[in-house]
Formats: sequence, structure tokens, C-alpha cells
Amino acid sequence: MYLYDSVERKKVLFEPIFPKKVSIYVCGATVYDDAHLGHARSALSFDILSRTLKALGYEVTLCKNFTDIDDKIVKKVRETGKSLKEITSYYIDRYLSDMEALGVKRADIEPKATESLDAIESLISKLIEKDIAYITSSGDVYFDTSKDSKYGKISHQVVDDSKNISRIEIDNEKRNIKDFALWKSCSGDEDICFSSKFSRGRPGWHIECSAMIEKHFKGNREYSIDIHGGGADLLFPHHENEASQSRCASGHELAKYWLHNGFVNINGEKMSKSLGNSFFIKDALREYNGEILRNYLISVHYRNDFNFNEEDLLISKKRLDRLYRLKKRVVTTKASQPNSKFKKNLLNSLSDDLNISRALAYIDEMISNSNDRLDINPKDKSLKREIVANIKFISELLGIGREEPFSYFQIGIDRDLKFKIEDLISKRDIAKKSRDYILADSIRKEILSLGVSIMDTHNGTVWEKI
Repeated sequence: MYLYDSVERKKVLFEPIFPKKVSIYVCGATVYDDAHLGHARSALSFDILSRTLKALGYEVTLCKNFTDIDDKIVKKVRETGKSLKEITSYYIDRYLSDMEALGVKRADIEPKATESLDAIESLISKLIEKDIAYITSSGDVYFDTSKDSKYGKISHQVVDDSKNISRIEIDNEKRNIKDFALWKSCSGDEDICFSSKFSRGRPGWHIECSAMIEKHFKGNREYSIDIHGGGADLLFPHHENEASQSRCASGHELAKYWLHNGFVNINGEKMSKSLGNSFFIKDALREYNGEILRNYLISVHYRNDFNFNEEDLLISKKRLDRLYRLKKRVVTTKASQPNSKFKKNLLNSLSDDLNISRALAYIDEMISNSNDRLDINPKDKSLKREIVANIKFISELLGIGREEPFSYFQIGIDRDLKFKIEDLISKRDIAKKSRDYILADSIRKEILSLGVSIMDTHNGTVWEKI
């Protein structure tokens, strides 16, 4: 497998630290608000990576954190009058619910900053002991970037931009402009603080990820984990600072490979809360089914920026419709084994830095060929079993095509209309059993007038939106 490493700035051969075992850490959400499409893009990118590695026979351990103490969270607590736990638990649950709707598998490890304070304190203490971190008179603790000769190695950029250097105000006792906070002392009675040997306060943003990785993973003498991932906006300063503090504390690199997904644009404009176009996942899910949204969001290579617009989404849906129409043709058939060449082509495509365009092209080809062969021989049981297996493999690998096909084509029908349709179908079944075929045909026409077609199968009558 080849992956694009952000440090090397090229595709490199993936060779895990330990044979057939892969450790992945992905920076998760800061839980002060609902998750947006940027969160979805990152989660889906690394969900596909994890699924692909597992399909290739690797044992994967995925860790994705929740930042549950942060300036924005403290602000939310003050604004709402709710407790820290109430705020963060609510938004963690919302995040997980949104991800479930998108078909994103849960991470194996989901640490929280507030549950990692001992590990954070231990890592900061180690850096202080090595004179790589220092405590100010106010009780803040900073990392001295001048002590790391490799600072800048990850992002290939070191800028004197105080806005991007850290999430806290400039401290006059900082030795260097690039130094960043490992621990922030309490700023007043309304602040949310925790006890430590340095001061009452809370951890800086960057230190939590390094501490969580050291707590939950055991690497080797060179690296703590195989893959560290996140959005491209995290490359600097967040990942640069993570790598630096971990390198200085442990004597080895934090991750062997660094992967970053692209930005999300809304109708050609970069998504940003400051621009007022931050599209929440919950809002998208009100308009679109989760699987349709997933299918659209994974259709662009993970490293490219994604331009979200409804026209492209509807085009993407047509491709998913074709998969489900094929699935409908073999719905009563049991799976055998996926076609070996088709399976190999999909895995080879995704083994090339998750080349989703090539993988989707092979799926399109499989759908066309399968339909042509079914048209020639609609009773070919061996072919049908293979098609079912192919679709099942697509579902396991990409998380699409997992629904019952008739239910999929009922998407967009509201509950009241569904009830009416099911009631009419029931009445038609009674009419047919009574041999009242005129009434049964009349009911069929009434159902058709509702924009719905029906099909009689061995398992009963099924219907779909036209």
C-alpha cells in the first residue's frame, strides 16, 4: 500500500511498525458545538483508510479523541449556565449520532482530555525536567521551541504568526514567539480549572494528543504510532507542536506517517464559521439521507478540497441509485464470493493512496457488466450470488450499498404517506385473495398516482418511489 506522507510530500510505501498491525490516531472534535461537514470529511477519510487496511488483512487500532476542555467550551459553559460535563457529553453524543448516520465506524479508543490529565501532567513534567519546558510566574507552562532543532520538520513551515501559534494570549514571559502553552493557569474565578503540580489550570491544546498517544499506544524505538491523521488545517501549528513535544520527551518521532485530508468548500467558498457558511452535519441530514451524503462526500479524493453543492450531490446519488437497482435485481439471492478480479481491482485502487475515483470507476464497470449479463440470463443463480457478494464487499469497504434496496428507494416519502401506501397495499392483498381483481387493479392505480410503483414478490408486495 502507498500513502501520501505530508512530511515527505510524496507517496511512500506503507510499512507498519509491527507486521500486520496498524496504529492510527486521528484528531477529533472540540465538543462545544455540533459537528460540521469538515468533521464529516475527516471522519470519512480515515474510516475508508481503516476499512481498506482491514480488508488488506491488517489488524487496525484506531484512536480518535474528544477535546472536552478548551476556551470555546468554557465560553459555552458561561453562556448557557450548564456544567462542563453537560455541554461536552451533549455534543459528544450528537457527534457520534451524526457519524453513525454517515456510516462511520466507532474508533477503538475515544479518549477525552479531562480523562487524560494524569498522562498530560506526566508528559509536561518530563519536559520540564529536561529543561525543554518552563513555568512562568503565573503558573503557565510553555514549550521552548528553540530546544528542538527539528522544529518545523513536519509542516515545513515556521511562521511568527501569534494568531496561529497558540490558542491563548501572548505571555510576556515567553522566551520565544513560537513557544506554545502546555498548561494554562486559571484566569479567574469563572475559569474551569484542574489541580496540577504546576498550578490550578488546564492543558494546552497540543499536549493532549501527545499524551493520549503515549498512554494508549506502545510503539518502538523510532515511532509511537504508524499513522497520525487530521485535516490539512491542523498541519501547522497543531501537528508540528505535537511532533516536537513528543520528540523531545521520548527521544523518538510521534508518527511514522502523517496524513491530512482537504478542506470543505460550500458552493466554491471555503467553509468557515467566521464566513457564516459552516454547514452542520445535522442540517445536511435533514435534507439528505446519511448514506447518500456519505456516498457524495467520499467521491472526491481525500487530499483534495471538496466543493459541496447540491447539483454534484444529485449527480452522485444517480451513481448510488444504479448500485441499488442492481441490488434490487438480486435481492432474494444469497451471497457466494466476490469476483476475485473485481475485489483485486478495488483493493489495488484504494492501496494507491485511497484512489477513490479509480475504485468507483471499477464499481460502475461491475454494475454495467452485471446488468448486461442478467439481461442475457436473468436466472443465472451463480451470477446472482456473485453480484450479491460484490455488493457486500463494496459495503464493507466503502460503507455504501448496505441498505435493503426497496427501503432505499422509499427515501423522501414522509411517514404519513408511507402509512397510507402500506394500508393500500394491505387492502389490495385482501382484494387479490378474494379474487376481486377489479378492486385490486383500482388500488394499484391509486398507489401509482401517489408517485409509487409496486412489485409482487415471493416475500410479499414491495414498493418504491418513482
